[in-house]
Amino acid sequence: MHRSTDRFLRRLLSRVTFAALCASLAHAALADTTLKVGDQQLQTRGILEAAGQLKDVPYKIEWFNFPAAQPLGEALNAGAIDVGGLGDAPLIFAYAAGAKVRAVAATRSTPLDLAIIVPETSPIKSAADLKGKRIATTRGSIGHYLAIATLERAGIKLSDVSLRFMQPADAKAALASGNVDAWSTWDPYVALAEQRDHDRSIANGVNLTSGLSFQAATESSIKAKQAQIADFLKRVAAGQRWALAHPDEVAAMQSKVTGLPPEVLKTVYQRAQLHPVAIDDGLIAEQQKTANLYERADVIKTHLDVAPSFDRQFPFAAQ
Repeated sequence: MHRSTDRFLRRLLSRVTFAALCASLAHAALADTTLKVGDQQLQTRGILEAAGQLKDVPYKIEWFNFPAAQPLGEALNAGAIDVGGLGDAPLIFAYAAGAKVRAVAATRSTPLDLAIIVPETSPIKSAADLKGKRIATTRGSIGHYLAIATLERAGIKLSDVSLRFMQPADAKAALASGNVDAWSTWDPYVALAEQRDHDRSIANGVNLTSGLSFQAATESSIKAKQAQIADFLKRVAAGQRWALAHPDEVAAMQSKVTGLPPEVLKTVYQRAQLHPVAIDDGLIAEQQKTANLYERADVIKTHLDVAPSFDRQFPFAAQ
């Protein structure tokens, strides 16, 4: 072998060995860290489990399950979790309240996964019949947004209804007992109410809501755990794409995790068609429209510029 070629190969080998060593050290550093992830009804975890995306994770994941986005947003605001999934409206509420959080990845679903439901025997047939009625929803949730947008489209003032703010389990009980007349909520609660209790949908999010939801992270976590968040977002996006073509498998896995009936969960995933999308100017403009509706309804007291609530450094999450 020529001497110069030999020197070149030794240098190349040393570089490869050094790169491998750096990768090994980086992997070891990640292994000593924990990413605290907020989830709602174990939906994200269920998808990742079913899609095999929780194998060989080079860091620890500690899961925190919430019944709705509001307490998840509060946990983000308090720094109790690093990252978590929530809808467009809850992100706006959290940001308006001063939470130092940023949307780092986005997904879109069909607006059919949001609905205002009433008991099967209710005399309420359409949104126009909601005037003077008691509507349960969770403050700051996508259900809250749906209620406001539905009433606005129907020409009903907020002062002409009674919004009763409560968590989903309490709202479900209130609807069943007759303590409220309607419930503005989202899947899996909508699908469960329709299939198990035969409740009826009298309005949904079609032409009213963007269908956007987000993974949001705290500013401090984005700085301290950038690599972990980047890896987690890739896994979530891959899991969501896989789930689009495998609703039965996702429903079966999710049923084991949550205890909800597989047929309900299959309806949820087939109806939602949840898929990752890029955070771009158009998406941010849609989020601004949502914030503007809250301002018109006097739910948010001042004008809110939503653009700073996004962090675009993870574009590969939607690829």
